[in-house]
Amino acid sequence: MSTAISFKTLTSDDRTTSRTLLHESIPITGTLISGTYAEVTGTDRAVNIKTFSHGMFQSVYDYPYASSSANHIFDITAGFSTHTGSSGGMYGTAGGSLSSSVATQPAKKVNIYNQMAQVLAGYDTGSNIRRFDSDGNHSSSAGKIHNAIFLNFSRLLVKDEIKKGSFRLTLGTNEPYATPFKSTAVVTDAHASSNYHVNSPAGEYGTLKIGSDNVGLIYYQAGIAVLTSSVCGATSSMNSAGNHAVDWFTSGTIDAVADTFRHRISNISFNNTTELNSTIYFCRAGFNEFNYSSNPTYLSGSKIRVKESGANRSTELLNMPVTYVTTVGLYSPANELLAVAKLSEPLKKTPINELTLRVRLDY
Repeated sequence: MSTAISFKTLTSDDRTTSRTLLHESIPITGTLISGTYAEVTGTDRAVNIKTFSHGMFQSVYDYPYASSSANHIFDITAGFSTHTGSSGGMYGTAGGSLSSSVATQPAKKVNIYNQMAQVLAGYDTGSNIRRFDSDGNHSSSAGKIHNAIFLNFSRLLVKDEIKKGSFRLTLGTNEPYATPFKSTAVVTDAHASSNYHVNSPAGEYGTLKIGSDNVGLIYYQAGIAVLTSSVCGATSSMNSAGNHAVDWFTSGTIDAVADTFRHRISNISFNNTTELNSTIYFCRAGFNEFNYSSNPTYLSGSKIRVKESGANRSTELLNMPVTYVTTVGLYSPANELLAVAKLSEPLKKTPINELTLRVRLDY
């Protein structure tokens, strides 16, 4: 016997969940970062590089930043810890912070480091800001990054996170400023796809390496790369003014540090990740359900208008009610319509067939 049912309660057996990770390849060419566009008159930076009066970071765009078509790619800045020890350095450094040698913007550079460390490294049990640590072992003095360059990638590119093991940054190293790419090195987290750290308040992070040498960190959910100031080598520390060794990092402004580092970026690439969570509802219409419509046009003169027809049909078939399913509505327990799913074409429903409609709600 058919029932004139319009609503049906979905139980836990009628729904399930799924999680899908979608990846997109993001290539950023070095010419876009420091060479595609004409330079601003009187400066050493292109019109797609935006600076600010506070002088604490630069923003890089894919078009001249004044254009309505411009998209923000990443921010670049630099900072120092105030640690004065002489051990635990990485990639050829002596270990301690260069902050005592800073002649330009010392407070801002220390504040930048502390701000980034608070967010990404957190605090120890004594309420002290932790320093960035390349091996993830905060209890050890080894592997600390005291003098850092920060690349904060736009959420437009990163989406939910950077895919582990996909980050690749090609830098000019150990060459003069005028010819930065005669010798290059690749900074990568290729080993981190299954070997990463989870003890950061900002989520998961991996170590960035050149060969077997640790040169920084990559925070996947935050979309931030942290690189030691020595990543470009000693000779390549020269800036456009010819300042050598650590001078470009200590005596220069943050904008000048950013200009010098950008000048050595050959390319950056990574895969982003979009996490797609879904709830799947199995909406089942049994043989004796949904065989009647509440649509007033379903009846004409108290008779069902939609029926099977044909001279060769049996009397039973001629009297059989017929409906066409076109829409599925998902309701709350308070009978509030939450979502509507439309079928690509109407599905015929009679007392001699059953339907199972799979409705996926993505979020």
